[in-house]
Amino acid sequence: MSDRVRDLIEQWRRDPAATYQTWFLWDERLKNFRSIRRGIGQVVEEIEAGRFGVAYRGSSLETIVHSVAEQRQIFKGADHAFLWKPKLRIPDIYENAANQRAFGRLLHHCSCCSTATEILTGIRTIDQLRIKGLGPAVANLIYFLHPTHVSPFNTAIVNGYNAITGSKVKLGSWEHYLAMRQGILALNARYSDLLSNDLGAIAGFLFDVGSGRYPAPPLDGESLSASGWDARLAEARAEAVKFEKTALQQRETDRTHTEIQGWVRDLGRALGYRVWIASNDRGRQHEGARLSEGCLQHLPPSLANGPGAESIRLIDVLWLEGDTDRVAAAFEVEHSTTIYSGVVRMLDLALSGELNISAGLFLVAPDSRENDVRAQLQRPAFSRIADLNVRYLPYGELERHRASIARFGTGLRALTEISHRVT
Repeated sequence: MSDRVRDLIEQWRRDPAATYQTWFLWDERLKNFRSIRRGIGQVVEEIEAGRFGVAYRGSSLETIVHSVAEQRQIFKGADHAFLWKPKLRIPDIYENAANQRAFGRLLHHCSCCSTATEILTGIRTIDQLRIKGLGPAVANLIYFLHPTHVSPFNTAIVNGYNAITGSKVKLGSWEHYLAMRQGILALNARYSDLLSNDLGAIAGFLFDVGSGRYPAPPLDGESLSASGWDARLAEARAEAVKFEKTALQQRETDRTHTEIQGWVRDLGRALGYRVWIASNDRGRQHEGARLSEGCLQHLPPSLANGPGAESIRLIDVLWLEGDTDRVAAAFEVEHSTTIYSGVVRMLDLALSGELNISAGLFLVAPDSRENDVRAQLQRPAFSRIADLNVRYLPYGELERHRASIARFGTGLRALTEISHRVT
């Protein structure tokens, strides 16, 4: 396969009408990357704020997908996958709010991460939800975030890949896309002297083959063959099964962590405090609403602009005194991980001068973790924590007493009674 495909790639590179010269080397291409990335950020922001709406037409997503579709012939028709098809009710990210938020989380995740492993985690997470009509066409958006890790995707690219390799990639399947991605990376490495680290180059080549501009060379013994494709697909499926098992465990941990944050949030509001939810947890769902619903949208300036601000805004829950910017109580939920990062954030808060030291700090953890919490706080690295009023609040005590504290309690006295001093 190598000599014939190499000859075809060389011919493709020289052709002034092929995608290599008309799109990949196009002067405006990198400028479009920047504008599309900004547009993706706008989509994420509107979904997170609940302003996206229930229609594709007129949305920020329509604007950004149109920008992708204008990327010369290779992306023509990119908007088809996102157009609302009322009879099929797909893609189901307009009428289904949970699916819309999941789509926003995928785009946000891919905007923030930097490695192939992280990107694939985001893709496998959305795939598990089986959102009707939301398939690998989303890769056309992710490509503009990570062109060295994610290949564009459309019918012509799939047809070109199948013709070149003898594979059997099907449209609409993330598993098939991920298997094809592995094959594309192998092809790209094989002809790296003619292509690019940017997978747009090889995608353009496959597009031109798949759209009939160039006939694919006959397959020979070096092709991937059907058995090679079956092996890649089996590997992708095995990875999906492995990921599902890990994700199931993580979802249970996340559910518990978010549930406990919700308990602490609700208790704080019942006691009259203003509540802050960690900035990275604000969009989590709890009892059908965002965890940050009814909470502070911004930290007070004294905290937001003070020392340790980046760490403080990640503390799981803060209770602020109603008439001041001072923190009455801080809570770190330690479901199963080590307490190191949580304690460091609490130290940053204490040293900022915005904590009412008499109120103390609460490590909220399962009943069985008290000895573990005490042992970790004995480490020399935490010697400063001994000066603070750090208390261990077991899940069980919080669950049993939170309703009565919310109804009859005032201040932090009741919490102090059901928690244990650990320093």
